[in-house]
Amino acid sequence: MKKVFLIYGHYNENSFNAAIRDTFIKTIEKKGHTVDVVDLYKEKFDPVYSGEEPDENVLNHRKRIEESDAIVIIAPIWNFRMPAIVEGWIDKVLAPPWAFKFKKLFGNYGYPIGNLKGKKAVVFCTYGSPQFAVRTFFLNMPTKRLRRGVFNICGITDIIYRRYFAVPFVVSEKRKKYLKDVENTANKI
Repeated sequence: MKKVFLIYGHYNENSFNAAIRDTFIKTIEKKGHTVDVVDLYKEKFDPVYSGEEPDENVLNHRKRIEESDAIVIIAPIWNFRMPAIVEGWIDKVLAPPWAFKFKKLFGNYGYPIGNLKGKKAVVFCTYGSPQFAVRTFFLNMPTKRLRRGVFNICGITDIIYRRYFAVPFVVSEKRKKYLKDVENTANKI
């Protein structure tokens, strides 16, 4: 039995992201795993970081991550990034020295040492753009940033990144295929 910590970052309960969340939870619970869900919009998570010490909410999320085997993020990609509320959550919760620290080499140079080794990360993202545009013109920037710039730095190397393109424009059959992929992904955890 595994424990999954799920961060959900979409304001609309009727969105395709909500369908991804619901499908994932139903599938993972069917396998006997548990899911600890945080809906950032319903929680009214404050994404603004101004150098303050972690508040009770951030410390609570960190404790829940420590108790979990996997971190799952479900959110759309807007303007080459996740919504500000999710980005702020990353900045505040997956921050040093808790999630990683730097080992100094010399001068101003060093490298990160992740403190979340052994955990798995799964990211489900929706795009309004077609796959060709994201891969060709935008060079998969959101994928690379999350994989290398967030999870790898935290010590997480077991990462599944699932992307669903042109969501507002696809037919319902395509959406069903996307949700089948969510089920298949959940079954691999």
